[in-house]
Amino acid sequence: DSGDDDEATTPADKSELHYTLKNLSLKLDDLSTCNDLIAKHGAALQRSLTELDGLKIPSESGEKLKAVNERATLFRITSNAMINACRDFLELAEIHSRKWQRALQYEQEQRVHLEETIEQLAKQHNSLERAFRSAPGRPANPSKGFIEGSLLTPKGEDSEEDEDTEYFDAMEDSTSFITVITEAKEDRKAEGSTGTSSVDWSSADNVLDGASLVPKGSSKVKRRVRIPNKPNYSLNLWSIMKNCIGRELSRIPMPVNFNEPLSMLQRLTEDLEYHHLLDKAVHCTSSVEQMCLVAAFSVSSYSTTVHRIAKPFNPMLGETFELDRLDDMGLRSLCEQVSHHPPSAAHYVFSKHGWSLWQEITISSKFRGKYISIMPLGAIHLEFQASGNHYVWRKSTSTVHNIIVGKLWIDQSGDIEIVNHKTNDRCQLKFLPYSYFSKEAARKVTGVVSDSQGKAHYVLSGSWDEQMECSKVVHSSPSSPSSDGKQKTVYQTLSAKLLWKKYPLPENAENMYYFSELALTLNEHEEGVAPTDSRLRPDQRLMEKGCWDEANTEKQRLEEKQRLSRRRRLEACGPGSSCSSEEEKEADAYTPLWFEKRLDPLTGEMACVYKGGYWEAKEKQDWHMCPNIF
Repeated sequence: DSGDDDEATTPADKSELHYTLKNLSLKLDDLSTCNDLIAKHGAALQRSLTELDGLKIPSESGEKLKAVNERATLFRITSNAMINACRDFLELAEIHSRKWQRALQYEQEQRVHLEETIEQLAKQHNSLERAFRSAPGRPANPSKGFIEGSLLTPKGEDSEEDEDTEYFDAMEDSTSFITVITEAKEDRKAEGSTGTSSVDWSSADNVLDGASLVPKGSSKVKRRVRIPNKPNYSLNLWSIMKNCIGRELSRIPMPVNFNEPLSMLQRLTEDLEYHHLLDKAVHCTSSVEQMCLVAAFSVSSYSTTVHRIAKPFNPMLGETFELDRLDDMGLRSLCEQVSHHPPSAAHYVFSKHGWSLWQEITISSKFRGKYISIMPLGAIHLEFQASGNHYVWRKSTSTVHNIIVGKLWIDQSGDIEIVNHKTNDRCQLKFLPYSYFSKEAARKVTGVVSDSQGKAHYVLSGSWDEQMECSKVVHSSPSSPSSDGKQKTVYQTLSAKLLWKKYPLPENAENMYYFSELALTLNEHEEGVAPTDSRLRPDQRLMEKGCWDEANTEKQRLEEKQRLSRRRRLEACGPGSSCSSEEEKEADAYTPLWFEKRLDPLTGEMACVYKGGYWEAKEKQDWHMCPNIF
């Protein structure tokens, strides 16, 4: 917010700009008058020269007269050019003045913001110093610093955390809380603390200890650790993208050069890379602790995207992808492409450790000129069988930047709310969009876990590409309002515990589309999968082998085959169909094989849910019901 100061300066600057432009316009008028006079006198001079030409004069004078005539013509041309240059200068001045005005306004806003921040810091400095001086039982040596006093300790109470509190500021508007960190000390327990600031971790909190340090597990099946290196194809991106502005990207035929050799169904399955967080969450006796692990799991699904700027293959309608990893991951996962326009995939996961996850994700993507927005629509459900805790959340928006010029990079932004529908615990996660001008770390995520009464239990912080930590809240209070009237909550917390840390990328990942160890195994050939499985998709397989020209030809054949079967379905649907839009008609005409549309009682939306039968069909190797899509 720019405040009153900015309000007052902007109109003055605008009038100054107006005054400058008015002066330049007057100068241009003067130049136009000069131009008219030059033209008038030039024409008169030309007439005089023509009259002289008519006189009988020696040939030598005639030559000189001719030279004077040419000079007069050049003079007239030059004066015209000068006027045109002046006119161009005025136009440029107007454009640049507007740019300077915007830049000036931005700088003023930043300055006001900075002044407010400093003022706020000064106030907090004072209040901390006062709290330090006024509280009884302080150590005699004040050189330990005001910063170690806790502004949150009620007056007259001697808090056991005082000497070990470290103060962190979070003044950016993007972060809505401030944390004060308190180390628990075993030898202080006897001093008898107040109930609100107890620093005991509950015994169940041991579940959170080392949550991120679970080994990946030794796979009983030897899986591949590399794929062929990506060929070095050059491509004129703009020649394709210039026709796409504002259009839905799924409707534009794209060459495989923009892709990575995985389908959207396989990318969706990659969300399970850090499944151990959920396996660990099963053992939590406290629902708020469990929420911390669920939140870390929801953030971990973005860690694979940081270098993955290529798009996955848009699956064929009816395409499936299974991940049958009961032995090494303890889970079975199935995805099916249930709609082509808009592209929509249904996903169901069963874990033998006692949880199941399901989602239907529709990808909406728009090309905006300099960047692409990717909005995944649909709810993600996670249920723990033993406790009945049922979590629901939605994905944030991804943005691919520098589409036209520069190095492509991806960012995540927006707020995610995770709700446990059994206990009504909530977690508010905030993904901070990257800003060149922000002092915040790139790819930052912050969050607060609260119970049904709105009481905060944990503060979460980290980055979506590296790690997440949680800190237990022992006390919270509102800060004094800042000059713009905004109020933040100050949380006094214990020291942070690591929830999740990203696995390092495999060796040579930069030449293998930046795939993780799990991603490298997803398209590996497996026996016994359905004939509709992504591993059997020929254009994707050719691309993985590095045969991109053949892959493009094959991609065109598959897309034409899909268009033909779509036309046949719509014809079978008949002209008398009551469906209003083409999308509705198509949805009416097509029935998914392993999933069915049901009303989601928690979100009130229709969503595709697994209806069963796939693993039984795999057991019998009876795939007669599968469509021939490849």
